[in-house]
Amino acid sequence: MKFDEFAAKLTFELKKELPGFSVQNRMDPIGRKSANEYLNANSSPKKSAVMILLYPNVNVSDIQIVLIVRSENEKGNHSGQISFPGGGFDETDLDLSATALRETEEEIGVDRRTIKIIGALSSLYIPVSNYIVYPFVGICNHKPVFQKNILEVDDLLEVEIKELLLEKNKTSSDIFLKLMNRTMNVPCYNIRGKIIWGATAMIISEFTEVIRRIK
Repeated sequence: MKFDEFAAKLTFELKKELPGFSVQNRMDPIGRKSANEYLNANSSPKKSAVMILLYPNVNVSDIQIVLIVRSENEKGNHSGQISFPGGGFDETDLDLSATALRETEEEIGVDRRTIKIIGALSSLYIPVSNYIVYPFVGICNHKPVFQKNILEVDDLLEVEIKELLLEKNKTSSDIFLKLMNRTMNVPCYNIRGKIIWGATAMIISEFTEVIRRIK
């Protein structure tokens, strides 16, 4: 399927009712509640946004997304983890989609003007940092030229959509969970030896469910 056709069909699917927490929950390592339940409990979470950036890559003949390996030196609970580009809402941001665009530009050097946001996925609460994250889906019509922010990003991981859809890449791994203060066997994606777990895996779970709707 050509990239333009895929983008159009994905845009249409994102306007429908989203799979939501029941699908995110398949990759949940800690048995969390839905974002709405945390909000109803008046937890006053901080807001953040991430970008699922899709683009064509003729070298691999498939559509790709990009993930980041967060710096081990970065402050916070998610240092060293694989995640989507993104971060906390800033007062200068017009809205959360602007947060996702700004953070993508700051972390991996993709000009926000080259990204078109085509929709969003369900929000997700992250207990360990008291953030509620809003995932946005954006497209670039060409493979971006990445320039990672070395203060925040150790490496980039480009992943083909078909890799995320392969059941063999869904597995489990022993991970030390700061929130639980112990090592647990948690669901994850293993992409070429890179372990993707936690909130990022939960977002991917819903994203791939939406992609499977495309005929």
